Amino acid sequence: MRFTILAATALVASMSCASAEARLRYKAEIVRTTFGIPHIKATDWQGIGYGVGYAYAQDNVCMLAEEFATVAGERSRWFGPDAKATLGFQQVDNMSSDVFFRSVIDLPKLRAGASKQSRETKLLAAGYVAGYNRFLRDTGVPGMPAECRGKPWVRPITTDDTLRLTEKIMLLAGSLALAPAIANAAPPGTAPAKVSAVLPKEGELGIGSNGWAFGGDVTANGRGMVIGNPHFPWFGPSRFWQVHVTLPGKIDTMGVAIAGSPIPTLGFNKDIAWTHTVTAARHFTFYQLTLDPSDPTVYMVDGKPEKMAARSISVPMPAGVPPVVRTVYSTRFGPVATIDRLGMRWDRVNAFTVRDVNSGNQRSLATWLRIARAKNVGEVRDAVTQTLGIPWVNTISADRYGNALHADMTAVPNVSAGLAKACAGQLSARVGAQAVLLDGSRSACAWAGDGLLPASEQAVYERRDYVTNSNDSYWLSNPRAPFRALSPMMGAHEQAISLRTRSNFIETDAALAAGKMDHVRAEALVFGNKSLAADMAVAPLLALCEGEGEVAKPCAALKGWDRRFDGGSRGSALFVQFWNKVQGQSGLWAVPFDPKDPVNTPRDLVTEGEQGAKLLKALAEAAAELDTMGVALDARWGEVHFAPRGKQRIAIHGGPGAAGVLNVQQSRPIEGGFEPVHGSSYLQVVGFDDEGPVADAILSYSQSTDPASPHYGDQTREYSAKRWHRLPFTPAQIAAEQDGKALRISE
Repeated sequence: MRFTILAATALVASMSCASAEARLRYKAEIVRTTFGIPHIKATDWQGIGYGVGYAYAQDNVCMLAEEFATVAGERSRWFGPDAKATLGFQQVDNMSSDVFFRSVIDLPKLRAGASKQSRETKLLAAGYVAGYNRFLRDTGVPGMPAECRGKPWVRPITTDDTLRLTEKIMLLAGSLALAPAIANAAPPGTAPAKVSAVLPKEGELGIGSNGWAFGGDVTANGRGMVIGNPHFPWFGPSRFWQVHVTLPGKIDTMGVAIAGSPIPTLGFNKDIAWTHTVTAARHFTFYQLTLDPSDPTVYMVDGKPEKMAARSISVPMPAGVPPVVRTVYSTRFGPVATIDRLGMRWDRVNAFTVRDVNSGNQRSLATWLRIARAKNVGEVRDAVTQTLGIPWVNTISADRYGNALHADMTAVPNVSAGLAKACAGQLSARVGAQAVLLDGSRSACAWAGDGLLPASEQAVYERRDYVTNSNDSYWLSNPRAPFRALSPMMGAHEQAISLRTRSNFIETDAALAAGKMDHVRAEALVFGNKSLAADMAVAPLLALCEGEGEVAKPCAALKGWDRRFDGGSRGSALFVQFWNKVQGQSGLWAVPFDPKDPVNTPRDLVTEGEQGAKLLKALAEAAAELDTMGVALDARWGEVHFAPRGKQRIAIHGGPGAAGVLNVQQSRPIEGGFEPVHGSSYLQVVGFDDEGPVADAILSYSQSTDPASPHYGDQTREYSAKRWHRLPFTPAQIAAEQDGKALRISE
């Protein structure tokens, strides 16, 4: 009897535990390894999102909380209307930011779209919200980092917040760059906005990356290999964050994500690795509207008037200050925008709009989920071509079987070359370097079909040697296999490529000429820090400046420079200042661009006559600028190019992409030199052996944005020393590198 009672008691207790377990909506385990990398394990999809949301907040809660305030259009309320917001890769005043997000983001439409997404993506998103909110509850105000402790904008979130954040990411390479142009557009006769709007010139946004996929024909072990070298901001929500997610039998993927993503969007699993580079394809078009002479808010389509939709946007201000109300206008061709620099002004005759193909793009998470679970590059190709959900990046991948893929396959407006030509507006030629401008007075000039350029009209390479991209167009992924001409929306064809792309092809071929690709060669390729501009320009410049008294000192400094951007290189800062002044000069090269030899043209620096005088003047001015900053002409690059971490200045190698440096670091002047703000971020070299992936990686700016975190500068010091970290992927590797106790959370 006693045994029966005990057994019954145990059975009831077991059933009670099972019932309690069944009532748990969210459950995850978080194990941290070296550099604070979290490994999230769960038994369902919402558990993955739950763990990722919690772990991300542990490392970056202040930055993420501020980002939720940004996309909600509340920056003016909390930070003042004249302060700045980071929108993608640029700084925008808070008022313009708030008006943009409050007008452009259509929450009802996004909610409706979200309801139609796959079960997995909905559960991941819901889990992320729950995990972030759980962190806020667990931490409380006293436990928050000093930067946001007690701030009213640190608050629990809802799915609406993640919908807004995802929409912002989708618009990153499109209308987000035009936020001031949209927020400040006003009809003629109204008071001009306080802040003028301009479209950044080509290259000003600084977006970029390098990516390589090597096939089995050129690797040491006959398997595929990927080098990922994305160039992303060092500050703000577009920073990468390392994470590993495991749902047994469903997903086991490691890599990086940006704020709001519940899974890695760049990384590897046991069968494939992939990386991304910002594509040269265009993701929006401008439209030129013909206005009704009697009303500048009415536009004509096929001779019939259509009234613009006017919407009053109320932007909350700091306490005690009444809201500011702005009116924004939209059309069938998107919101109205004004860009003075391009002559796109709203007057009595014309207005201009921007239509972004990624507005409402909610296919991306499902696409990245398919990539993260792919077993070969064929499945990666199918994921991007069948969904057209990738918003604005190339996908470069290799698998354990030795196949390499480059897919310039994104959401692109369906505008053929014929349509672009037939519908060219009056300013199309002037705007053409930055966007396609179409005639909005004709309905026939609308994007064709469902608006998306078909996959068959985009570019895919599959090879067994290599493919690579450094942000130039689909035209050249391998210099020996140019692609056919496509729609102008896909980028330039048979036009000059950047010095960085040329350097990529030259350095890659040199590395392969020395032997088959392995981790050692791949890592040396990424961190070579060579400058193609220096290789092409320094020798003739030295011949020109030698004996010229005014530039004797800078000439001597360049003579002693090793023409690299390593930490110990002397003279790098001088060349940066000089090259910034001359790179865009007409007549710089004697041999013009030749589409039959794109890697080696243009070339041969012109040093005679007026052009030579310009070069000497630029060199003298560059030296004077450094002198004003207190930077020696022959200073070691790492002494004047550094990342402040507390009281420490960490030397940072790498240099400007415009100088043909693969390891890009774009910097801003600060006291004592220059601070990197954009460039090499998460670097990975991933190959495969019989057991699975073999991945070396480093995150240049480190995992956390909290100055009090031990992971605020640890990887930055490793990057400085050119040290790589072999990532733990298998359970045994993770256990061997575990740092602290596992954290188990549930609710």
